[in-house]
Amino acid sequence: MPALPTRRTMLKNVLAGTAAVGVAGALKATAAAPAMTPTSALKNNIKQSVCRWCYQNLTLDQLCAAAKEMGLKGIDLVGPKEWPTLKKYGLDSPMCNGAEINLTDGFNDPRFHAQLQKQYAEMIPLVGQAGYTNLICFSGSRRGMSDETGWANCVQGLTPLLELAAKHKVVLVMELLNSKIDHKDYQCDRTSWGVALAKKLGSEHFKLLFDIYHMQIDEGDIIRNITDFHPYLAHYHTAGVPGRHELDDQQELNYPAIMRAIKATGFTGYVAQEFVPRQADKLASLRQAVQLCDV
Repeated sequence: MPALPTRRTMLKNVLAGTAAVGVAGALKATAAAPAMTPTSALKNNIKQSVCRWCYQNLTLDQLCAAAKEMGLKGIDLVGPKEWPTLKKYGLDSPMCNGAEINLTDGFNDPRFHAQLQKQYAEMIPLVGQAGYTNLICFSGSRRGMSDETGWANCVQGLTPLLELAAKHKVVLVMELLNSKIDHKDYQCDRTSWGVALAKKLGSEHFKLLFDIYHMQIDEGDIIRNITDFHPYLAHYHTAGVPGRHELDDQQELNYPAIMRAIKATGFTGYVAQEFVPRQADKLASLRQAVQLCDV
């Protein structure tokens, strides 16, 4: 059986297909959401969503219908072309994408600042106009640069965008990714690195996406880091370690305990399921994860 596309492959497809033209009109023209009732009521102490790229075997309509039925509140990592479909089902877009170049060419390298600033300046108003908040961004690969150089370059690249983000009530959210297994040489690979950058920027319109899977691989101590650094964390992603699969007893993380720690911080944002299901019934795997994290 062919391997599922990776997030990097999905990102390329999204960027190739994302277009800003006509988005506002399309959103207004969207039909009313169909009436659906979740099969089992969730506590919803933590709002949950699901990442689009993990379910490419489904159309977006199919994923939205399933997510709605499960009690999920949103779909992560979609851009303007997909927002009308989400709105049709009454779902949020908790982590928008489409302005980035890729995961390796990011704000830590001045060579990409002009392109990134142009793309984010175009996307930020669209995110705000659609009623969304979070727009993902990436540090990019280290390429031999020191932490200090990476921080300085990110500050230089991001600062001009923060006033625009504030105007549109948008938050630029840099994802923490592991550099050991999945994203070799990625610079923002520790919570402390991202928090140091956030402190240098000094803006409520820049925060971090704490990917639990990635941070377990590169630093561990998940609950302590969530507890200590929660003011800088805008969003969370899940997956089992090792392997990035189901949140089951074949992996090492205690997700109910992690969710309780997130809840204890007073977090009001989203936790998005971002695991790649191994089981044939992928939606059954998703439903199990949603229920597991509903603490």
